[in-house]
Amino acid sequence: MRNSVIKIISSVLFVFLASGCSSFMEPLKTYDATLGPVTTTNRQLTSLPSPKEKIVAAVYKFRDQTGQYKASSVGASWSTAVTQGATSILLKALEESNWFVAIEREGLSNLLNERKIIRSSRSNYGTDAEQNDQLLPPLLFAGIILEGGIISYDTNVLTGGEGAKYFGIGGSDQYRQDRISIYLRAISTQSGRILKTVYTTKMILSQQVSVGVYKFVDFQRLLEVEVGYSSNEPVELCVKEAIEKAVESLIVEGIKDNLWELKYPEDITNDAIKEYEKEKEGIKIIDSFGETTITKPALSLGLNVGSQLYSGDYSNSQYEPAVALSLQYSVSKRFSFLFNIGAGKISAENAFSSDITNADIILNYSLLPQYRLNPFVQLGLGTLNSNSIDRKGNAIETSNKWSLSLVSGVGLEYLFGEMVGLQVLGDYHYLITDNIDGVKSGNYNDYYWGLRFGINFYIGN
Repeated sequence: MRNSVIKIISSVLFVFLASGCSSFMEPLKTYDATLGPVTTTNRQLTSLPSPKEKIVAAVYKFRDQTGQYKASSVGASWSTAVTQGATSILLKALEESNWFVAIEREGLSNLLNERKIIRSSRSNYGTDAEQNDQLLPPLLFAGIILEGGIISYDTNVLTGGEGAKYFGIGGSDQYRQDRISIYLRAISTQSGRILKTVYTTKMILSQQVSVGVYKFVDFQRLLEVEVGYSSNEPVELCVKEAIEKAVESLIVEGIKDNLWELKYPEDITNDAIKEYEKEKEGIKIIDSFGETTITKPALSLGLNVGSQLYSGDYSNSQYEPAVALSLQYSVSKRFSFLFNIGAGKISAENAFSSDITNADIILNYSLLPQYRLNPFVQLGLGTLNSNSIDRKGNAIETSNKWSLSLVSGVGLEYLFGEMVGLQVLGDYHYLITDNIDGVKSGNYNDYYWGLRFGINFYIGN
């Protein structure tokens, strides 16, 4: 019966996985040629307001300056990590922005040769009247030259994954992030002065998901199923997005610095420009991994409640409630001092019960203080007063006496908004006495554990 159930479950799982992932398992399907995809950055670029006069710009060479080749697990690869056609991508972005008149400079020698052929043909085979009527117009000259290139391609900036397997059935997910960086500068052809330099980056995501079954469904009968897929952002499209963002940035920054003018001055409040300003302000708190960073106020007030569990000379310890108020002051980005006052209870069933109050001074170390989700560890010294009674209701000898304790803990805090943080904390209090329960026995003193949930209110700027 059991084997039959396993067979049924495994078969259903196989059908579900196979049908659910069918969209990734079509190797014989062909696709027609289509127009290139339009990125979100391209939409922002083309929604910029119109210029008073288009800028004549020349691009000689927008180069790959990384010097990197594709990584290969089977040997050397002479294929470059990024596209060598970035000049064409930049010219396309300039055209679509409607702000520039791009002139040919990358293939200038070809253009000049073709003009020579035209002049030679007219000179040798045309009449005098035709030669005078058909003189070639002069080439446009540029007001600015656009220089720069792809200056870095960083691989494995961030890697990770997760997975789980139970009785031979499980799945996993792996991901990797690379990063590409673009610099673009505008140079005046009259003075040679660099008018503006802009810098943009783009993360490139690669992801692999797999699900599998490896299980004996009967004696000497093994069911093995594995399905999955991987997705990789095309590097060329990422380069395109970064270049389009650089052109957008160059236009808006030039407007702000009065390097070029809008057709209608009131368009300075255009939604696209507002969105750019908002993004520029937000980028000040973005780290190299694209994550938002924060700077918390130095002072905070906290309240936490939870449960604590005694461990000592008696067994049958019970979970008891606890509450605490705290004042925390940061002395640096990672280190802070915590002043803690709490009250609670510890007990062992049919043995003793003790109401305790404690005051602690704790050194708190934050592992990721710049992020909203911040793990931390604590170490400190405390004092504890206990009001203990035994199972008969008689006061224990150590009642209403203060004793020292060593305090340690680990926890996790998440900051909501700018001023409120929620946290979960597990702590350990080791008492410098072995008589809080009225019994002095063994090699170790009494201690108790705590699991607490709290809220912190940050004060100030």
